[in-house]
Amino acid sequence: MIVGGIVRGVKNGIATILAPIENDYLIEQQEITECEVRFDDGRTITAEQRKKAYALINEIAEWSGHFPNPLKELFKMEYMAKTGCGYFSLSDCNISTARDYISLLIEFCFENNVPTYDTLLNRTDDINKYLYQCLAHRKCVICNRKADIHHVTGSRIGIGFDRHKINHSGRSVIALCREHHQEAHQSENTFFNKYHIYGIELDDYLLKKLKL
Repeated sequence: MIVGGIVRGVKNGIATILAPIENDYLIEQQEITECEVRFDDGRTITAEQRKKAYALINEIAEWSGHFPNPLKELFKMEYMAKTGCGYFSLSDCNISTARDYISLLIEFCFENNVPTYDTLLNRTDDINKYLYQCLAHRKCVICNRKADIHHVTGSRIGIGFDRHKINHSGRSVIALCREHHQEAHQSENTFFNKYHIYGIELDDYLLKKLKL
C-alpha cells in the first residue's frame, strides 16, 4: 500500500512518483510490474466537457442506430470495467473522469470509423492522449482522414536512409493526412501553433502498431 510519495517529474502527462510501499506481498505474489495513479483535484466536470461527451454519444447513436441514453450507460460500464472506478454521472463526476470518458468515446470512434460532425480534435479533452490515439489508428489529427506518419523536425530520417533499418524508438512523430502533411512541411512551427498540436515520442506499442 502506498502511504506517501514525492512526484519526481512529469513527461507527456505521465508522472514519476517515488513512494514507500507498506506491504509488498500482493505485488510479489501477483508479479505486478506497473500501476496507474489517478489524481482527483476536487473539480467537477465542466460544461464544455459535458457538451463534448454528449456530442460524441449522439454521433455514435446516430451511426449505430441505438438510443443515446443506453449507449451512454454502456460506455460508462466499459469505463468502470477498465478503470475499476465506481458508478459516476456526467452531471457531477470529477474533471479527470470526464476527460478519460471522452477519450474512451473518441477511441471507439477511431476503431469503428464513426463519422462525426466535427473533427475529433475539437472533441478531445486530453490532447496528449488524442495525438497518441491518432497515431495508433493512423488518423489525421486535424481532419481524421487516413494518415501518414510525419516525423517532426529533429526526428526526421535523412534522404538515402532505409526507413525499415532505422531505429525509430524515441523519435517524435504525428499522424497527418497527405493534405495536412504538405501544409506541415511548408512551415512546421506555424502549422503546429495554428492547431495547438505537437509530436509524440514513439514507444514500443506504437512501434509495433505502426510496424516501424
